Amino acid sequence: MRTCAIPAWRRRIEERIAKARALIGRLICFRSGNNRPRIVRTVRMAFAGTNVSLSQPDITQKLTERIDDLKQRIAAWGKRIRRYTERSTRFNQNRLFQSDQKRLYESLEYESMVSGTGPAPNQADTVAFWRGLWSEPLNHSEGPWTEVVASQCAGITPMDPFIITPDDVAEAVRRAPNWKSPRLDGLHHYWLKGFMVCHSVLARQFQEALNQKLLPSLFTTGITHLVPKDQVPCDGIKLELLGESRHSIENKEQLKTILINV
Repeated sequence: MRTCAIPAWRRRIEERIAKARALIGRLICFRSGNNRPRIVRTVRMAFAGTNVSLSQPDITQKLTERIDDLKQRIAAWGKRIRRYTERSTRFNQNRLFQSDQKRLYESLEYESMVSGTGPAPNQADTVAFWRGLWSEPLNHSEGPWTEVVASQCAGITPMDPFIITPDDVAEAVRRAPNWKSPRLDGLHHYWLKGFMVCHSVLARQFQEALNQKLLPSLFTTGITHLVPKDQVPCDGIKLELLGESRHSIENKEQLKTILINV
């Protein structure tokens, strides 16, 4: 991803953290018995305006309290930077997912390779773990609220049937980016725009999918990317799943949006 300049407020916080860490180090040195003039001068500046004298009996406790206070401030400043970094990363990844998914997955793969310090995950163990989760049948508990919802939905008027025409397909692909990263079929939107003879075939396929009330298997086919969640990528359980759907499902959603708006 493209790196941007560090904001001024972040530089100021990083400078505060650096100064606080340096001050903590000198306070610890003074508490350990280091009475050099530079250390003593720094400690006096740290307690300026607090009515704390370096010769009072409980100076060790005051030093400990001051060190703990600085550590808490450093933790708060660091958390503020982490919140900004995480939010900025999510925003950039979401925007990149909309514009160029190929670059997004390449950047995620590069980050996982750079951050990963342990051995690579075992393919057989990872496949066995996730296959065991996905292959198990799900037994949902049907509570009484489902009957209430079903009775409420029974009176809803169903949507009027509509016919998907080649013109609808042409309108859907007209708004799509020409050279956006293709899906499993490797087909760019540019060719769907140019070869208009395909529009009638796509319209027929979409219409059949709507009439059957069941999506074909090709609409749910995609690539699953495993991205480590932490610095230890050898654990197959700690892998985040990122799915990349096929090209056709996007066109179907675009068609539904256009037809509903009409």
